[in-house]
Amino acid sequence: METGTLISLALYFIAMLAIGLYAYQKSTGDASGYMLGGRSLPPSVAALSAGASDMSGWILMGLPGAMFVTGLSSSWIAIGLIIGAWCNYLLVAPRLRVYTEYANDSITIPDYFANRFEDRGHALRIVSALVIIIFFTLYTSSGVVAGGKLFESSFGMSYESGLYITTGVVVLYTLFGGFLAVSLTDFVQGCIMFIALILVPTVTFSLLDNPIAETLNAINPQMFSWIGAGSLIGIVSAASWGLGYFGQPHIIVRFMSVRSVKDMPTMRRIGMSWMIVSAVGAVATGLFGAAYAAEKGLVVKDPETIFLILSQLLFHPLIAGFLLAAILAAIMSTISSQLLVSSSSLTEDFYKIFIRPTASDKELVLVGRISVAVVAVLAIYLAYDRESTILDLVSNAWAGFGAAFGPLVLISLMWSRMNFFGALAGMVAGAVTVLAWIYTPVTINGQSLSSLLYEIVPGFIVATVAIVVVSLLTPPPRKEVTDLFDKVQQAL
Repeated sequence: METGTLISLALYFIAMLAIGLYAYQKSTGDASGYMLGGRSLPPSVAALSAGASDMSGWILMGLPGAMFVTGLSSSWIAIGLIIGAWCNYLLVAPRLRVYTEYANDSITIPDYFANRFEDRGHALRIVSALVIIIFFTLYTSSGVVAGGKLFESSFGMSYESGLYITTGVVVLYTLFGGFLAVSLTDFVQGCIMFIALILVPTVTFSLLDNPIAETLNAINPQMFSWIGAGSLIGIVSAASWGLGYFGQPHIIVRFMSVRSVKDMPTMRRIGMSWMIVSAVGAVATGLFGAAYAAEKGLVVKDPETIFLILSQLLFHPLIAGFLLAAILAAIMSTISSQLLVSSSSLTEDFYKIFIRPTASDKELVLVGRISVAVVAVLAIYLAYDRESTILDLVSNAWAGFGAAFGPLVLISLMWSRMNFFGALAGMVAGAVTVLAWIYTPVTINGQSLSSLLYEIVPGFIVATVAIVVVSLLTPPPRKEVTDLFDKVQQAL
């Protein structure tokens, strides 16, 4: 590998560790500071942190790869995600920021559920915390695998070395700096991703010899079609990814951390601008990359590496190193968020509730740091098997979170009549529906249910119906609960 590329990557790693050290000195004195940044993040940091932790390697590898293969029809996923994120900022963000502060200063999503629905028996807290810990451990493992493969393919290092380097750097700044370190590194990583997703497609387009429509039509006439070889149901499935936003703990926890609800419009404008430009850049990278490869006779064995290939071919080694850092930034920003959310649930929803209810803030911060290390070790262990079916399960985790938590979060913030029984029924119904849709051995014309319609659609619908029906069939919440709901609405 070129010296310039290595220099760029070394500077990137040093910057991430320096931010972790800065955050360690600033805000790790209590549990709220370590796990939620003391609810003091400026809107710019919160917005880019939410975006960077959301997109992961998908925005730089997955979406360009899909566009490279199928063309414009894959862009419906990006369109659905943009609409979903916008609705999340409008409907969930301000309400969750106020409600979690008023509801006994809830600092985790299970904590919010427990306080919102007076979960004295801890059933909601346990079920939601288990969902978070299990799925996020798998999610984290997926990110670690991506880092291992990136180091293996780009640096000629062993896959295992890549696992340890990727995880080691993330664990260091997450373990010591907590939520503030994760958010600040996410901000920097979001800026790197933003620049990279403008630079690569712009340069690639400038080097094309022929009109892009002409080149893509020569490859496949359906490449430039919004429908492609799919169907209306296929478009609905792709666009329905946006439903998942309401239930992603590592994203919505950013809404809880911003310094004031008055900052929400600014956070929304910054976050949505970043997301739209990044999504368009990812779509353009795939399309322009397909045209460039066709014109130059470039053989691309793995379409998901098109961003990496263009970076190495078209740019000076120093800039190529910066662009490679963008891929690492996408991977690491999501791993760090998932580690911290898992750690927060282990600390607040298990250790504090069942083991040491009287634990001091200093003790909880220590347990939180230990939990970060434990989840990271588990993720590395799972990542050692590159062919593990865990990665197949992770591909469905977005739907699992979206169906189990999405309707629950959304309705709990907007309907005072929703009660504990409705919340529990909705969470279980959503998760079970998603799993059944994926694994039930039922086929239609030889196709599985999951291949016909993305499982988040039936999961979200069933969970919503369960919440409404069960809440109406069981006793209403106590007056103190509805009074708190009214207080939150007045504060908005």
